Amino acid sequence: MRQFDIAIVGAGLAGSLAALALADSGRAVALIAPPARAADGRTTALMDQSIAFLKALGLWDEIARHAAALEAMQILDGTSRLLRAPPVAFRSSEVGLDAFGYNIPNAPFLEVLDARIAAQDNIVRLENGVTAANAFETGVELVLDDGERVMAALVVGADGKASRIRDSAGIGVRSWAYPQSALVLNFSHERPHGNVSTEFHTESGPFTQVPLPGRRSSLVWVLPPKEAARLRELPAADLSRAVEERMQSMLGKVAVEGEAQSFPLSGMTAHRFGKGRFVLVGEAAHAFPPIGAQGLNLSLRDIMALKEIVLGSEMAHAGIGERFDRRRQVDIRSRTMSVDLLNRSLLSDFLPVQFLRSAGLHLLSALGPLRSIVMREGIEPLGSLKAFRETLRERVARKQA
Repeated sequence: MRQFDIAIVGAGLAGSLAALALADSGRAVALIAPPARAADGRTTALMDQSIAFLKALGLWDEIARHAAALEAMQILDGTSRLLRAPPVAFRSSEVGLDAFGYNIPNAPFLEVLDARIAAQDNIVRLENGVTAANAFETGVELVLDDGERVMAALVVGADGKASRIRDSAGIGVRSWAYPQSALVLNFSHERPHGNVSTEFHTESGPFTQVPLPGRRSSLVWVLPPKEAARLRELPAADLSRAVEERMQSMLGKVAVEGEAQSFPLSGMTAHRFGKGRFVLVGEAAHAFPPIGAQGLNLSLRDIMALKEIVLGSEMAHAGIGERFDRRRQVDIRSRTMSVDLLNRSLLSDFLPVQFLRSAGLHLLSALGPLRSIVMREGIEPLGSLKAFRETLRERVARKQA
């Protein structure tokens, strides 16, 4: 039976990044997942904190050539309701950054991670599924679908919403569904995007254009499921016209690239994020609609926290799961709640809810300091507090000079 310090189950973006981060800590890591992946045409927007993490892992130079900077984000009210909100623009320069982050296509992102994992001496890639995980006093035994058994001091579940590792650990979930699907596609356009992402708030959910390199962008269009299915089946020319009309021709003529994909929207949070020798990261722990570029950024904060705990722990210690759970509770639950409330506010026809959403965007549009706080919190939890502390230190240093 092969033994490892850490076994990571699931080799998507979260699992692959967890393997590289934890192997970087000097631990012997097994990354366990079948090799086949469905073609993924989606993109991922990573904020400044996440980009810094990729740089620390030595990955950014290879990924950067596929990425487009997000220098500004604007929210436009695309509803026809009585109470409409004003346009709100967030600019990275307002918080002292060249860019909030970068938008990266998932397919080349995964290729970079796969190549780096293959080159790592202390990561063993096992291309099998896991059929069972049995916890013992000294470790966790994983039973693979080819009959092999692997022992690890710590098991990281990065195996998605239907996580077998979560079930094996006896961790329940709270889950819910939305009457929405996300239509996902990439498109080229006549006019330059200027590294600006535009999010239209509509009655069915957000319509979010995010820059890609050149005169190209990715799109997440949240719609009723039947409408998403109808649009997905349209000829490319008709779908391109629908995208252009919804964008009010802001980027000129549009041409959809390849096939559109659609995904039903749902939410889920695990009752806890670690237990004994098990921890959960990514969508094994939390899932919510693709709003506000929070999904993988939250997963990377899972990985950052886990790496810190692993570096400060003996792998023989059986309480890593509980330490990780305590560390991640506030961030995960607060982000899940904020995304859920925003999404539901767009769907609601209740006038007081519409008033609150409109009033909130009015305040963001009018008050620079409030806008700065929101931007910093979107980039990094407690980012506004850290910025305030840094400003105080600079002022004290200037007075003492």
